[in-house]
Amino acid sequence: MIPSGITRRSLLAAGAASLAAPARAQDLRTLRSIAAARGFVFGTAAASYELKDADFPPVLVGEAAQIVPEYEMKRGALEPQPGRYDFSALDTLFGFAARNGLSLRGHPLVWYTANPAWLKDSLAARRDERLLTGHIQTLLKRYTFASVDVVNEALMPPGSTQRGYRPSLWLAAFGPAYLDIAFHAARAAAPTTRLVYNDYGCEQGSAGNDRFRADTLRLLDGLLARGVPVDALGLQAHLTAFTDPVDQGKLRAFLEEVRARGLGLQVTELDVDDSGGSSDIARRDGAVADTARRFLDVVLDSPALESVLTWNLSDRYVDPPDEWRLKLAGFRYRKTPFDAAMRRKPLWEAMARAFAGRRAHLRL
Repeated sequence: MIPSGITRRSLLAAGAASLAAPARAQDLRTLRSIAAARGFVFGTAAASYELKDADFPPVLVGEAAQIVPEYEMKRGALEPQPGRYDFSALDTLFGFAARNGLSLRGHPLVWYTANPAWLKDSLAARRDERLLTGHIQTLLKRYTFASVDVVNEALMPPGSTQRGYRPSLWLAAFGPAYLDIAFHAARAAAPTTRLVYNDYGCEQGSAGNDRFRADTLRLLDGLLARGVPVDALGLQAHLTAFTDPVDQGKLRAFLEEVRARGLGLQVTELDVDDSGGSSDIARRDGAVADTARRFLDVVLDSPALESVLTWNLSDRYVDPPDEWRLKLAGFRYRKTPFDAAMRRKPLWEAMARAFAGRRAHLRL
């Protein structure tokens, strides 16, 4: 059932409006309008509880054209008992998006973690594909997404000593074919939605990252060779300001490999971890901004780029600070474009400059 006040038609119209409406005069210096003028979508992750803060919704609507749920679309939050869904939080978030002309991004349909406790036992008792496909169909028939992470983090991460597929209840039940099953089910339920494989670890330059880039391309090649309907690669882009710098050369070469395969590119969870840096806020903010700039200078140059989403807009809503960091310096993480008081930070300025400097590519 479509939630009250939200129809597939209204959600489609809201998404189209967010992409097509010309920027008003007062919007000319927002990330949303700068990105739109350069041919891609800017958006952010958010949660329904954040909308209760009076000063956040105006920032969200002014800066973002697209919204993705941080946690509230994960299966463990949605389906605590088999077939018994609680859509209240998602309906609140997506209803807000529809009323304010924001398109929707879905995250995630299939993940190795954040699943309800009952699901593992159910899959062990009966390896029924409907336990996978039914959830996908339920969400994609209820909501209309511009794009959706069909499968999230299927590969062993760059820091692992092992390679290949990440262990999961899905891998145990269906083998690697679970990806094929998921993407085909998603395409059947949502013929016009951009279907995305989403992961992290392609941005840095270590030997582990090199292996991960190769494994990611191998995974994509396999999907494409089997006729699996994958449309784009999602780069999570959880960057670090003081460790593991972005390797621009390796990232650029990797993105060209992705584009050569006919796939789109979406930056899905951009933030910059400032752990381990100076306690001086100006220095930390400068390092965060420079890290994002180095990353964006590469991805914005790709004709395949479709969207850039941050993992929230404001530091108010990032993970709480580690206890030792709080004791040492008394500060919060500063990962996002706005501080806890909803003021623009150097990261916002770096993103705005990078966005404005992009050529308005035609997608190839």
